[in-house]
Amino acid sequence: MQSVPKDHSNYQTAQGKIKEYQRYQAAVQGKITSPRHAQKLTLLKVIEGDISPKSIVHSGQGLFFAQNMMYRHTITVYDRAFRLVKTIKDQIKLTDFGHSNHPGTFQGSPVEAAFSHQGRYAWVSNYEMSGAGFNNPGQDICNPKGNYDPSFVYRVDTQSLQIDRAIKVGAVPKYTAVSPDDRYLLVTNWCSWDLSIIDTQTSQEVRRLPLGAYPRGIAIDSQSQKAYIAIMGSLDLVVLNLQDLSLGRLAGMGNAPRHVQISPDDQYLYVSFNGEAQVGKIDLNTGKVLKKISTGKAPRSMVLSADGEFLYVVNYDSQSFSKVRAADMAIVETVRVAADPIGITYDAETRQVWVACYSGSIWVFQD
Repeated sequence: MQSVPKDHSNYQTAQGKIKEYQRYQAAVQGKITSPRHAQKLTLLKVIEGDISPKSIVHSGQGLFFAQNMMYRHTITVYDRAFRLVKTIKDQIKLTDFGHSNHPGTFQGSPVEAAFSHQGRYAWVSNYEMSGAGFNNPGQDICNPKGNYDPSFVYRVDTQSLQIDRAIKVGAVPKYTAVSPDDRYLLVTNWCSWDLSIIDTQTSQEVRRLPLGAYPRGIAIDSQSQKAYIAIMGSLDLVVLNLQDLSLGRLAGMGNAPRHVQISPDDQYLYVSFNGEAQVGKIDLNTGKVLKKISTGKAPRSMVLSADGEFLYVVNYDSQSFSKVRAADMAIVETVRVAADPIGITYDAETRQVWVACYSGSIWVFQD
């Protein structure tokens, strides 16, 4: 194929096939030579305390934020030595952040977090707000006709570990994601069925886009060109063009897509399908599902290793998480943890996996 001349009618096809076969060769070589293929995950630490973590997210700079939702009303921050650096309470005065129509003191309920790409800021969604004027909180089964209260996303400065901004979004914000160019923060709003697009420089919502029933996970490609959004009340993922904010769709991927990860080369999506209890791999060149596997009961959040070689998946009802080889979706290992594993993150520098268990602990493994 390399010998096909440029003026030949099949030149472009040959060039595409060369790249395709090179990817296959790299994947196979990785299976043969990777020292991590046979390596067992080793438990390093179990962190406990006054926590009930809904999620755990690494800043990329050595800080780990656990969001403890309305059950603890805190964000607990840890370092690589597994020490509790600070407990950040979700109580704020909205008037301090320019929201003059909300006098008084309010509590949030931290759900998820996403970091700017130098790790300076964490953007934390709050399931609901508690305080004067917030009388109609959302719930797990809801729709926009319920006229549920809007909520807020907090920005936390990771140097001071203080909340320094609060941005109004839709009802029951769930997942947050920051584009690699740090231009946009995307927030899926569960009960208003839409997406808040926030300018990270001004901390203003610049657009609200309708998505349909129960938007949740978000993955953004490395070039900040496209975002892929799981719509749990459907079989589809929405594709957001980040240049013109237009919407497309990957239809019929699977029942109730929940969480999404994108490979470092932007070639593949990995999706947990809540309605099928499976994890799927989608080829973004063809828009086709390549394979689905069962890692355990109720696979939920996932994270990729920095090199894209492994996918780690928490299995909520199996009290476990699984390490999956991304190239062929083979399960390498499944490890028991505490009840209700719900969040997971990866530290590229240490090659450690942190697992948040809703029942009240964080488990840290060496890979």
